[in-house]
Amino acid sequence: MDPREFFDELKRRNVFTVAVAYVVGGWALAEGISQVFPVFDIPNSVVRLIVLFIVLGFPVALVLSWFFDLTRYGIVRTPDRAPEAKIDIVGPSNLAEKSIAVLPFENLSEEKANAYFASGMGDEVLTKLAQLAELKVISRASTERYQSHPDDLRGVGRQLGVATVLAGSVQKAGDEVLISVQLIDVRNGNQLWAQGYRRTLKNIFEVEAEVAEKVAEALKVKLVRAEAQRLATPATTNPRAHDLYLRAHALGTHSDEQSLEQTITLLRQALIEDPHFALAWGDLAWAYLSIVDAYRAPLEILTPAEHAALMAVANDEHAGAGHTYFGAIALIFNCDFPVAKRELERGVALDPNSSDAHRWHAWYLARVERDFVAARAELERSQTLDPFYTWPAWAASAVAIAQGDYEAAMQFAERVLTIDPHFLYDEDPIAHVYVAKGRWQDGVKRYESLSASALGGPNFELAVCYAHTGETAQAKQILKELEARAQHRYVDRTHIAAIHAALGDKDKAFAELDQARQDRSARISAPRFYPWLAPLFDDPRFADLLHRIGLDSQNKK
Repeated sequence: MDPREFFDELKRRNVFTVAVAYVVGGWALAEGISQVFPVFDIPNSVVRLIVLFIVLGFPVALVLSWFFDLTRYGIVRTPDRAPEAKIDIVGPSNLAEKSIAVLPFENLSEEKANAYFASGMGDEVLTKLAQLAELKVISRASTERYQSHPDDLRGVGRQLGVATVLAGSVQKAGDEVLISVQLIDVRNGNQLWAQGYRRTLKNIFEVEAEVAEKVAEALKVKLVRAEAQRLATPATTNPRAHDLYLRAHALGTHSDEQSLEQTITLLRQALIEDPHFALAWGDLAWAYLSIVDAYRAPLEILTPAEHAALMAVANDEHAGAGHTYFGAIALIFNCDFPVAKRELERGVALDPNSSDAHRWHAWYLARVERDFVAARAELERSQTLDPFYTWPAWAASAVAIAQGDYEAAMQFAERVLTIDPHFLYDEDPIAHVYVAKGRWQDGVKRYESLSASALGGPNFELAVCYAHTGETAQAKQILKELEARAQHRYVDRTHIAAIHAALGDKDKAFAELDQARQDRSARISAPRFYPWLAPLFDDPRFADLLHRIGLDSQNKK
């Protein structure tokens, strides 16, 4: 580290601020005791001893200020600058030899309505490959933006951080299916393997396994016995259940309420056809988790969501999705943190190529154990597996805020909006960083720059910004609109609590937080994680809330 970088690092870690504050405070304390102690006949030797301790404490304070920060979330370890100092959407240039992205399979059927079938076949091959621990597999959310046969394969590999891609096409006519696949090295464009398959719908199930085995063989991935057995085992042998599952899976890229409702309906129908279809149970748990909170009250959805996750595990103990989603429910809705830890760790172990598994595990590490360093490492892994998926970057911004690393938080927020310029889930990513830093006017400007359609209705965080800038009339108007909305659809009461807290009415704020706890709000499981509740952190009732949730011991760390 050169002198300029070292100087910048001292400033970033607030060492200069602590030094000045310590000198001023120490001098004031020394002056005070030198004037007061003689009045009480305290010997000068005691005064000199205290002054000596003040002097000796100076280097200790500087060392502590290098390693730790005092934030509104308590004392946290100051994060290292690397590797987050520069965040880039483009993947690494040093591509892992055993890495692959499955591009969307092209639909060559005369009936364009069969596009769901082609898409689903590609996704099922991806699911099979993701079971191989030795192989890095990019998740679907990042590959769906590409064409089936992009011109710049080298660029695709660089962006996704993979050395190979699997391209394919599907032609379906009645019960006959023709599938063609080819494995390509993106570094030189060479075809490593290719194969065509002609099957009927009744015996289509072994194709995904055979393709995965051939890919593993071409990339010299060693299959352990358990992996080979899982590849050879079809998820279902029921053609009707399989077709319904593929139709539901094709809707998985859409997060609007109607698409999620259709996904749930189709998956339920598939499970009527085959009640032992573990993949469908896992997708159903995911769909419930996606619709809850945003469109449905938790108490309405949690029972069927838990059932779906448990059925996924019951029908395939070694499928990671069921463990991950059951752990997620235990974490954010049930506040059952031991179960969350067990299931989320199990999910990562069983499905190391799942971006969601690493993201949910990171959420546990940050929210419960407050191990921000480990959480950010998990989120880095999640983003590597799915570089164009907004949720890992959004979570990374939130964790960086909790850690007090606002520079990285803003970089991750900008990354979210680079991937999806219209992303907004409760809070705008950039405005949320402003709120965490107390830059209320900047928060107001950011929210007011967004269109009404982007906000999707009255925004609680804008109301919080209004309240802190003295524009109480606007804050109260949004509060009134949210209260009216709560009469006919679910509104998270922690949001209303945040507005009351910003307006200075702590009694109403805590009443709303208590209601949120009864409603099983997703945010009540980690209230200290949200900067808009900061005005309540020092109130004894907040400590009592943490105790009732079961977070009091963790938040003392």
